[in-house]
Amino acid sequence: MTEETSITFAELNLDPRIQSAIDKTGYTHPTPIQAQAIPVIKMGGDVTGIAQTGTGKTAAFVLPMIHRLTKGRARARMPRSLILCPTRELAAQVAENFEQYGADLKLNMALLIGGVSFKEQEQKLMRGVDVLIATPGRLIDQFERGKILLTGVEVFTIDEADRMMDMGFIPDIEKICGILPKKRQTLLFSATMPKEIARLAATFQKDPVRIEVAKQSQTAETITQYVVKIPRGDDKAKRTALRRVIESREVVNGIVFCNRKREVDIVAKSLTKHGFDAAPIHGDLPQSERTATLQKFRDGELKFLVASDVAARGLDVPDVGQVFNYAPPVKDEDYVHRIGRTGRAGRSGESFTLVSPADEKSWRGVMMLIKTDVEEYLPEGLLEELEDLPKDEGRGGRGRGDRERGGRGRSRERGERSGRRERTPREEPTKTEEALEAPEEEAKTERPKRARADREERSEKPRTERPRRDFKRKDDDLILEPAPENVKGFGEDVPSFLK
Repeated sequence: MTEETSITFAELNLDPRIQSAIDKTGYTHPTPIQAQAIPVIKMGGDVTGIAQTGTGKTAAFVLPMIHRLTKGRARARMPRSLILCPTRELAAQVAENFEQYGADLKLNMALLIGGVSFKEQEQKLMRGVDVLIATPGRLIDQFERGKILLTGVEVFTIDEADRMMDMGFIPDIEKICGILPKKRQTLLFSATMPKEIARLAATFQKDPVRIEVAKQSQTAETITQYVVKIPRGDDKAKRTALRRVIESREVVNGIVFCNRKREVDIVAKSLTKHGFDAAPIHGDLPQSERTATLQKFRDGELKFLVASDVAARGLDVPDVGQVFNYAPPVKDEDYVHRIGRTGRAGRSGESFTLVSPADEKSWRGVMMLIKTDVEEYLPEGLLEELEDLPKDEGRGGRGRGDRERGGRGRSRERGERSGRRERTPREEPTKTEEALEAPEEEAKTERPKRARADREERSEKPRTERPRRDFKRKDDDLILEPAPENVKGFGEDVPSFLK
């Protein structure tokens, strides 16, 4: 949570057991999104909430939802409330909120995400759950298998709706909305409000209250932002620059964001090789490994988390000191979510973005989006080190001279392997060599002549001189035998293999 309001949680009149759980967390005042959304959700109205990352959106719908679920009971395979999340990490984060704020209530919860066994969750569903937290794909899969009934859902929440759109989940959400009962409460929370999300809200919500507590794509004031402009964009230069930036700051823990999964693995391996405590996390890793890595990072056992944008949303680690962008993100909006992993709950944080000449266009897009001045930062001696650094051939390729040298080298190696003797300038060419080195034009004319001569020679031979062959099968072995010369057609002499 970031900025607080003047009112207290006690004034929101939540269930005393929920209020007790809030008191244990140490929070006394709600954030703006919480102060405006909680009363409306308690009354059963639809809400469209727009707020930047790190403003407490999750608690804004979790607290009033728990308050509503204190009345009533769940039935087998029929969850009373449904929360859709775009990623497994965000779903797990929402589940932690329910466990924290609903600790004193007897509410059952099931987490339905990919990468984990469904058996345990199925047992929970059979007993009946009050809250079902799921990713769209796994939910549809289990619904089509007949494992879940959605006719009892009273409250439906779409979390990080704009991220859902980016990941292509809008058709799945529309399908799920068609399955849910018409009479329900629908909540939609998002960091931004693109046209597709606005259309979704207009289609599936009834007279929603729109709550917007911050400008869309605005970065938190608690984050000091830096840009590190480097003259080279090859991987070796970027990895070197990243290490020098990290070494120049007092880092307790930090997250390094990369645009590609392949880069995540390479950067994590490079940091580890140079003595940094780092581990990767991205969508291709097994869920058990991702969960274990995140837990180590939360517990302080891991200093650097190297992540793709799968961790840019829903990763709530309050004490992240720095965020390092290996490059500006592909989507400008993801910059806000990335750096929003630091400077949370009123704490201060720093962000550093590496920008090479190839990244300038993407960086201009980010600057136009956030409309904030970003200070340039350059570790001492970095430019001189990059000038002396050999080029990374894996990324930039070879120059013309390298290609020519490589070409000659490969030709020489092929000649040595084939046993061909290289002629010195003083040696006289042999007849064979002269023939091999004949002009190409002569070779082009001689080859067709020889081919035509061969065809004419074959055509001049009588057909009787060309022996015909016949296939006969004997003892399951296929053999070739000359056909009788007087055979004009099959007649009665049908070959045995046809019979």
